[in-house]
Amino acid sequence: MKYAEEFRDPKAAKALLARIQDVVTEIGATKDKPVHIMEVCGGHTHAIFRYGLDKLTPEGLEFIHGPGCPVCVLPMSRVDECVELAEQEGVIFCTFGDAMRVPGTRKSLMQAKADGCDIRMVYSPLDALELARRNPDRQVVFFGLGFETTTPSTALSIQQAAREGLENFSVFCNHIVVPPPIKALLDDPHMVLDGFVGPGHVSMVIGIHPYDFIAQDYGKPIVVAGFEPLDLLQSVLMVLEQIRDGRAEVENQYARIVPEHGNPVSLAAIEDVYEMRPSFEWRGLGEIDSSGLRIREKYAAYDAEAKFGIGYGAGARVVKEPEGCACGAVMTGRMKPVQCPQFGLGCTPEMPLGALMVSSEGACAAYYQYGGARAAEPAE
Repeated sequence: MKYAEEFRDPKAAKALLARIQDVVTEIGATKDKPVHIMEVCGGHTHAIFRYGLDKLTPEGLEFIHGPGCPVCVLPMSRVDECVELAEQEGVIFCTFGDAMRVPGTRKSLMQAKADGCDIRMVYSPLDALELARRNPDRQVVFFGLGFETTTPSTALSIQQAAREGLENFSVFCNHIVVPPPIKALLDDPHMVLDGFVGPGHVSMVIGIHPYDFIAQDYGKPIVVAGFEPLDLLQSVLMVLEQIRDGRAEVENQYARIVPEHGNPVSLAAIEDVYEMRPSFEWRGLGEIDSSGLRIREKYAAYDAEAKFGIGYGAGARVVKEPEGCACGAVMTGRMKPVQCPQFGLGCTPEMPLGALMVSSEGACAAYYQYGGARAAEPAE
């Protein structure tokens, strides 16, 4: 496959692995005292397991799986509110497929659809916009979900709805941003992190400078990475070389895609449509200041929170995790998926207990799909 096989060349991979081994040895990292590198993005987690990079890299290197899966960090209360919206008479509720099977306290969106709610899986908010045009007598609500990667498309859809005066289209905005949870993790005294592999798709929108605080304030290296095996191996090597040299910088391995200052058109749309919430709840991390986006007052007619009196606009509800669910601990890198007592037993892709087993970017789904490790043993 042209333009892909170049980044999957076994000979080049072996050379990078040899260099990684050399630098790990120079640092003095061992199995008992490894270097801890967090890959923030769930897409990177899946690539690591898909290509077996966790098994190929030396024992002195340990990957910590970060909170870079927007479906996974979605609190159960948000799912409950999605179901409540979908259950309202005359509503067509639109969502990306990943969110359909995430459990709420009562049911998932998939179960709500089976119960008769008009819930549509879409590939873009523009699909929801078209549904609003075709169904002027129905209220069409799009579930705005995701990091900075998906915020521009939702923003552009709201701008288009405003230009057309589509009064039956709105967005239930749960868009979140990446830098604040990284800061929350770095501020956690129990977290042991030596460096980061930064998200590629998010950085394509925002550029690399929003991560400057990681190097400047915390003295940790971060390398924005692509998603092919050679991308990840080179990025890990770049992080390790910074650690060896006593440097802490923001580097861009994915320069073929990620511009230094981001995408100006996307950033302009984001700035026009959204503003920061004072705080937002993240599954496993709790409330994080300035980590979520809300729709500006000028576009209030397209804000489902204001239109239906739901979500943070009506006072957000805090819902506890299901008993035995360790999504929060896995999300923050305190626990590997297989250390959860429910992994592969009470929680499987067919019958998920938590979001990490549902999402295509969830760490538990990666372990389960690619055989990262065996399921947890049943309790005695």
